[in-house]
Amino acid sequence: MNQVKIGIIIGSTREGRVSPQVAKWVKENADKRNDALYDIIDVKTYQLPLLGESNDLTGVTQWNETLNSYDGFVFVTGEYNHSIPGSLKNALDSAKEPWNNKAAGIVSYGSVGGARAAEHLRGILGELQIADVRTHVALSMFTDFENWSVFKPQDLHLTNLNQMLDQLNSWSKALKTVRS
Repeated sequence: MNQVKIGIIIGSTREGRVSPQVAKWVKENADKRNDALYDIIDVKTYQLPLLGESNDLTGVTQWNETLNSYDGFVFVTGEYNHSIPGSLKNALDSAKEPWNNKAAGIVSYGSVGGARAAEHLRGILGELQIADVRTHVALSMFTDFENWSVFKPQDLHLTNLNQMLDQLNSWSKALKTVRS
């Protein structure tokens, strides 16, 4: 099978988060392409303990097993205090090898499109040997969300989303050969 498997990771776990709406939009548009298998992966469902603060590694083990089954990822992240959510950083730190030699795209949101969160995320991805693609989707809380809570993206974002997915799928296929 020539298709790659891409996980769309919801990085926020906070109450009232908008990231599930954004992830759903990514998946709905990605599924129309028929070029990869896309799934939503919600960090919140794994109930990951803070790194090193628990001997119960059940959620961490499940998290790593899930990540192992994917060839690439789309990270959906809000910008919290000029960076990524703590829950996403903890999820990234809770795995190592499952990230290696895989590709990633970024969909960020915030008052300035989540640009600072995306920039911080790129540095972390590099350390985990994840090749992040150049194009990323930057959503504004002012123009793409009604009342900062209901996601209503402008159509112009579809161009960047599709370019990002093109790049992500190409890199995911290429890196699959590195891992085999």
